[in-house]
Amino acid sequence: MYIGDITGRRRIYSPDALAIVDAGKTPHWRLTYAEMDDRANRLANWLRHTAGIQKGDRVGILARDGVEYLDLYFACGKTGAIMTCFNWRLHPRELLQLIQLTTPRALVFSDDFAPTVAEVIPEAPFMAHLLHIEGDSVGSSIRFEDALAQSSQAAVVEESITEEDIICLLFTGGTTGLPKAAQISHRQVAWNAMNTVIHDIRHGDITVNVFPLFHAGGLFAYTMSMMILGNTVVLTRQFDPVQVLDLIQQYRATFFGGVPTMYQMLTTAPNWASADLSSLRFCTSGGAPLPVALVEKFRDEKGIQFKQGFGMTEFGPGLFALAPEDAIRKAGSIGRPNFFVDARVVDDNNQPLGPHQVGELVLKGPSRASGYFNNPEASAAAIDADGWFHTGDMAKYDDEWYFYIVDRKKDMFISGGENVYPAEIEQVLYRHPAVHMCAVIGVPDVRWGEVGQACVVLKPGHSATEAELIEHMQAHLARYKVPRSVIFMDALPISAAGKILKRELRQRFSG
Repeated sequence: MYIGDITGRRRIYSPDALAIVDAGKTPHWRLTYAEMDDRANRLANWLRHTAGIQKGDRVGILARDGVEYLDLYFACGKTGAIMTCFNWRLHPRELLQLIQLTTPRALVFSDDFAPTVAEVIPEAPFMAHLLHIEGDSVGSSIRFEDALAQSSQAAVVEESITEEDIICLLFTGGTTGLPKAAQISHRQVAWNAMNTVIHDIRHGDITVNVFPLFHAGGLFAYTMSMMILGNTVVLTRQFDPVQVLDLIQQYRATFFGGVPTMYQMLTTAPNWASADLSSLRFCTSGGAPLPVALVEKFRDEKGIQFKQGFGMTEFGPGLFALAPEDAIRKAGSIGRPNFFVDARVVDDNNQPLGPHQVGELVLKGPSRASGYFNNPEASAAAIDADGWFHTGDMAKYDDEWYFYIVDRKKDMFISGGENVYPAEIEQVLYRHPAVHMCAVIGVPDVRWGEVGQACVVLKPGHSATEAELIEHMQAHLARYKVPRSVIFMDALPISAAGKILKRELRQRFSG
């Protein structure tokens, strides 16, 4: 096997190099590549011989960031199993739908989510094996570390794995309801690493990861690329601005990635003024445009240069890059396509457009995902006859080939780095007996970048309060998806074709 077994290869090249610092543990766990490979082999042997997991079987994980997440990734790389990464911010009913879609035969989970796991187990009988990372047992679950201790660390190899085999499923929010599971192949991981190395990282780099590992940004933007290169990744259990500033200093991180909300929170942390960030070669930001004032604050107070970028689950997080010297000159731009990514802006007839013309962003290159799990219709719809992936993002580029996103994925907005899809929220609102028409839009928010606002027209003779509708949504949706406000209107703006004109609503309420 020449692809997939990252720790196995690193054991040959740099066994004693520091691979992972798990800063969510007390004291911090520090693991070399050889030690990571031992853990991966033990877990792979448990999956294969105790749980009966075979190549192509799914193994779910619902966990905070920690070394166990990477243990499972590397074990799946050795066995050919498919790691299925569940978003722990989801409502239990949403999670159950995704579990029933992907039918994992085993599940790894953090104690934080034990109540959720207990709720979904009865409706997922195929999920026969459970590993809890900490805390007490749920059902028949056993401790993660006990499973490792009971298993052999003999090397596990699945010779039939090729670059087109799937290593994991990452969920991407759907505009029509249930999120789709993007199939991430070993090929996609390798080409994403190439793009990341060419544009960002070097041998000897150290980073602090604050992104959830169920996101492409957490698992693949830097973590896997760094480990392929033999570098060091410091994992945090969840984002804490005070801890992050301390970790950057303690481990002399050479770069750091976050979303604008995180950078805002870092500047208001009590240890911001005293933080020594001189080891950082750059910071990188994605998920939403980075305010110029924030770029200037980091530059002026800490001497830090910013890179910005753009990515997506289906095509890898390393799609576009904006160099530090362009952060202010090209403010609002996502930069230029990375080395092994081709990009176009096309019109409604799929014809290429020139500079400054707005159309749909389409992409081509070897870092594309292998369609959506168990969803051939969506897989076919995303790729045109010439092999271009249609993003649904409205974009333009200037005379220097710098790209700008004009309207993100139709009506989607980003709140605190999370994609929020209004159609999903609107479906829930329509279940309320008093709601006649509704539209959800993103409006500016100082802390989160954008938050949801529901514009609602009530049925004649019915009544409902803002608090009542918000409570109704909270009963069905993850917390981050629930709009912060509800505006009652007599009518919504409607086009001649009968569609709600959300652009007019955004102009009215967002300025």
